[in-house]
Amino acid sequence: MTKILFGLDVPATTSAPEPAVDPVAAARVAEAAGFDFVSASDHPCGTDPSFETWTMLTWMLANTSRLRVLPRVLGVPYRRPAMVAKMAETLDRLSGGRLLGLGLGGGYSDDEFRAFGIGVPSPRDKVDGLGEAMQIIRGLWTEPSFTFNGRLHHTDAATITPRPERPIPIWVGTFGPRALAVTGRLADGWIPSLGHAPPETIPALRDRIARAAEGAGRSIEEITCGYHLDVPSGGAGEVIETLLGYVRLGFTAFNFRVTGADRDQRVGWLTTEILPGVRQAA
Repeated sequence: MTKILFGLDVPATTSAPEPAVDPVAAARVAEAAGFDFVSASDHPCGTDPSFETWTMLTWMLANTSRLRVLPRVLGVPYRRPAMVAKMAETLDRLSGGRLLGLGLGGGYSDDEFRAFGIGVPSPRDKVDGLGEAMQIIRGLWTEPSFTFNGRLHHTDAATITPRPERPIPIWVGTFGPRALAVTGRLADGWIPSLGHAPPETIPALRDRIARAAEGAGRSIEEITCGYHLDVPSGGAGEVIETLLGYVRLGFTAFNFRVTGADRDQRVGWLTTEILPGVRQAA
């Protein structure tokens, strides 16, 4: 039987156009409903009032007891990789290992970087920077003194103490060919969005990840594949069958985006009708 993880996206925005969501209340509802984790995206710049993602996820962990969290995903250009390594170790330790994964991305919005006075990376630099960040973070988690001389990121005999008590998984949300190759070589989890990677494209994307993983002496089976998606349309039976189709594509985690004024009711429907059905069938 395949273990399926279910997550719930919690928007960091605090006002219109969507109804405001109290992150602690949302986390407690998700925990009580049997979800495995909550996630949030990382867009600190903008005109819509919002919370900073890492701080919000920390607050949610502090107010729950079982639920895990996944940043989906932290933009590497916003934060130095060595500091992110320290942040993740601290949060995982204080929460008792409830950081499902450290979600990282090369960076999406050039306008946000420009507004914050951060240099706008080229597409190549975004992918290379993501790969270098993953190597630095893992090096600091495992080595007592870590030096890294990358094209974009560097450390010089750096150390963090304490180091993680367990291997913290690193998840990425990638789509392009070079980024998928980085995923196969270095990542522990892959969480594309259905809007960027529709089901018909998944076999080819997974094949690219698998080939890169094999080239690095790994297997794609070592990489958890999660799907970020809106709740599929249809009745309970149709939705369950749609999700099982995604399981057959290789996904063992789902992160649902639920919006609208009836959000709580739809989360309840997922809890009572959909999650048990998928878990039983899978």
